[in-house]
Amino acid sequence: MENKKIILTGDRPTGALHLGHYVGSLKKRVQLQNTGEYKQFVMIADLQALTDNAENPEKIRNNILEVMLDYLAVGLEPEKTTFFVQSHIPALYELPMYYSNLVTMSRLERNPTIKNEIKMRNFERNLPVGFMTYPISQAADITAFKAKYVPVGEDQLPMLEQAREIVSAFNRIYKCDILVEPEAVLPDNENCNRLVGTDGNTKMSKSLGNCIYLKDSEKDIKQKVMSMFTDPLHINVSDPGHTENNPVFIYLDAFSTEEDFARFMPEYKDLAEMKEHYERGGLGDMKCKKLLNNIMQEFLRPIRERREQYEKDKSYLLEVLKKGTEEAIEVSNKTVSEIRNAIGINYFTDDSFIDKFVK
Repeated sequence: MENKKIILTGDRPTGALHLGHYVGSLKKRVQLQNTGEYKQFVMIADLQALTDNAENPEKIRNNILEVMLDYLAVGLEPEKTTFFVQSHIPALYELPMYYSNLVTMSRLERNPTIKNEIKMRNFERNLPVGFMTYPISQAADITAFKAKYVPVGEDQLPMLEQAREIVSAFNRIYKCDILVEPEAVLPDNENCNRLVGTDGNTKMSKSLGNCIYLKDSEKDIKQKVMSMFTDPLHINVSDPGHTENNPVFIYLDAFSTEEDFARFMPEYKDLAEMKEHYERGGLGDMKCKKLLNNIMQEFLRPIRERREQYEKDKSYLLEVLKKGTEEAIEVSNKTVSEIRNAIGINYFTDDSFIDKFVK
């Protein structure tokens, strides 16, 4: 592992994964995995999910293997990627305690990602402490494995910036270079940094019910695509339309190729030509949605079929998670040992402490 660049990423098991997860991170994980240049750890973040689901742990329990199914369905492979469960890694309980002493409450309150999530969930003054300290927990996840690269969507950049601040503070205070400052790995297509919901909301979110899931059936996909929000000013086919901030065209930007146009809508060479027609008027929303439905059906079908195959053997999923978790414990424990040594709380193994205060 020493010769490979390390990646840490993961997802909260609060439901099956959706297209926002795929374009925001999953696609990049598969690409990086298949280069052979990286050691990739993928975490099922059940502890983080508990920060706003403490009264409903069954929701998390029910979705552990759902998330694993999605991982394997999109092309992540146990032979190339280590999967683990966050709550079973002792280091991820210990490191947040050390890091919490390096972060002020005012800094946590300024984190834009936390502020947005608080607003979306209407927490106000009923905010759980665990949710507020989410950035500290995330920093522990990353640094426990000395990850240099973290595939994320644009909305997670403030969290990564706070992790870098914690790393910098720790290395400075304890005069060491143990912790590695992480870097974000963003999607190649800027339209994928934050995929909008089918309702036009700025974020696709399970809690908002505006998702197309990786496991959705053909019927569900069609229903969701055909009912998508478009340009509210494009009332008649002849009306000029707006493609900017139009969910249908955002999805086409993210998923369509010239081959798709050749197959499903040959009257246009590519998306640029189609956009130009829509913007000058004369192209209806239903025709655009039919194209998008065809593209999404072709894209999601093989993912759904692989998922159905893996679903036949749940014991295999559990074994993969167990084996990966054991490896993650071993790797993260080494980091914890180095951190204890740097802080100076290694009382039982530090010969200099024993010689000075005991002998």
